[in-house]
Amino acid sequence: MGQYVAPIRDMQFVLHELLKVEEELKALPDYSEVDADIINQVLEEGGKFTSEVLFPLNHSGDREGCHYDGATKTVTTPKGFKEAYKQYVEGGWAALACDPEYGGQGLPVVMNNSFYEMLNSSNQAWTMYPGLSHGAYECLKEHGTDEQKKLYLPKLVSGEWTGTMCLTEPHCGTDLGMLRSKALPQADGSWLITGNKIFISAGEHDMSENILHLVLARVPDAPEGSKGISLFLVPKFLPNADGSVGERNPIFCGAIEEKMGIHGNSTCQMNLDGAKGWIIGQPNKGLQAMFVFMNAARLGVGMQSLGLTEVAYQNALIYAKDRIQMRSLTGPKNPEKPADPIIVHPDVRRMLLTGKAYAEGARAFTSYVALQIDRELHHPDADVRKEAGDEVALLTPIVKAFITDNAWIATSEAMQVYGGHGYISEWGMEQYVRDARINLIYEGTNTVQSLDLLGRKILGDNGAKLRKFGEKIKAFVEENGLDENLSEFITPLGDLGEKVTKLTMEIGMKAFQNADEVGAAAVPYLRVVGHLVYSYFFAQMAKIALEKQDSGDNFYKTKLATARFYFARLQPETATLIRQARSGSANLMALDADLF
Repeated sequence: MGQYVAPIRDMQFVLHELLKVEEELKALPDYSEVDADIINQVLEEGGKFTSEVLFPLNHSGDREGCHYDGATKTVTTPKGFKEAYKQYVEGGWAALACDPEYGGQGLPVVMNNSFYEMLNSSNQAWTMYPGLSHGAYECLKEHGTDEQKKLYLPKLVSGEWTGTMCLTEPHCGTDLGMLRSKALPQADGSWLITGNKIFISAGEHDMSENILHLVLARVPDAPEGSKGISLFLVPKFLPNADGSVGERNPIFCGAIEEKMGIHGNSTCQMNLDGAKGWIIGQPNKGLQAMFVFMNAARLGVGMQSLGLTEVAYQNALIYAKDRIQMRSLTGPKNPEKPADPIIVHPDVRRMLLTGKAYAEGARAFTSYVALQIDRELHHPDADVRKEAGDEVALLTPIVKAFITDNAWIATSEAMQVYGGHGYISEWGMEQYVRDARINLIYEGTNTVQSLDLLGRKILGDNGAKLRKFGEKIKAFVEENGLDENLSEFITPLGDLGEKVTKLTMEIGMKAFQNADEVGAAAVPYLRVVGHLVYSYFFAQMAKIALEKQDSGDNFYKTKLATARFYFARLQPETATLIRQARSGSANLMALDADLF
């Protein structure tokens, strides 16, 4: 069923040569002793675990899926999942980027980020179990009481217990202000929570001894809408004072969803019937607290799609070099064989390079964002922390939407490389397409991310965050603009930067007259800004590759060729996207709904 080899060389290039992570971490006291050797060792060991333990379970887990027992209301994960999770926990992987105060290894987010790319390439459905736990850890760490942190965080850090986020209800998806779950206060300080949640990933399973559900619900007399939502910690088993699991709490899985993809993950309908929970943070402030989890999840979904893009590309490349069909248009390349390998054909190369470029662009981008998270959380200078936090806020919706859009494109192209075999499940490619499709939907659809970027993150502060990021791009362009060898990268980067500035101002002016202009422009606008970000990183990577292309290491020649492909074939779609964003809302809103 194909193969997966962690792209450690490219990860090292991004971390050490592009981002100079070792130097950046020295400015963060908590990570000042993390050097290149430690980073490389973690990458290498992570590559072994993901390729040898998790990847072999991906296809079988998809075919088998999860099993629901209606009598016991329990879920059994596919064969091998539970054992792999045991190895994951024993290897200390759950604790990699967690605080040593709670048993963590205290390593930076930027390292954990690279490991999660490997996890998602090898098995996205499996990775969702520990991935959600890390989000629950972050939320509790920031908003939990000291007592909650002491009791629950060590268990999440060790991996003994896992976590979920319980937001969506049958009648409401993104519009959480409509949720109906209720929480009633008890004399002992706990709450009894009743309600129904759907689409709860990893909501019930057999991989850990306890599951901690972070549940949104309303307290009595709560305000209407999103201002009346509170957040509660609801364990599957109520913990005893010594941290062991005790009485079963009445939060049960009513069914698991029959899904298009990610079959190895149990997506559950969860029913709470007076389940005991404890409030996290303040009453009616739950959505703000949950945003810590939600933002972590949005970044995580971007990593899921990067992982799928990489593994689909790897296997399509192997197939293209092996499969022989027809002759090259410029004459036989393997005359001793009845046909040439399909990699000789220009359009097959286009499909492969699309996946390669989107994977490498996403790897540079997400590693940069992860590094900014480390700076936001650990830099001693408050101004630096604020600047890094603003940048993370600006870039998070782009990570979620742009990378997932691109993965849908790239996995589809990879499947196309296989021809008819791509549609046959035994080759594994159609699974990547199915798994990739959910990533455009959950944790806020890509339209919601686009509205968040344009409406809240950019127009909401009159473009201040975007201008700051744009200043970095402008400085790079000015520094390298006279280098003729770089002109094929610098010129389109600078040009797109100017176009984004102009487009943003145009949309902002129109939005003053008609708010629908934001909704009409948001999706193409996000893709334009996504390409601006990728152009910035590809231009930087091209500069490094140009300087080292004669080093004898073919890696740099390959990197340079990929950058050239990106600027020649992928970035130009911005011309169409800008026209779409400028076309306004009239062509969308003029037709009466009854006439559709």
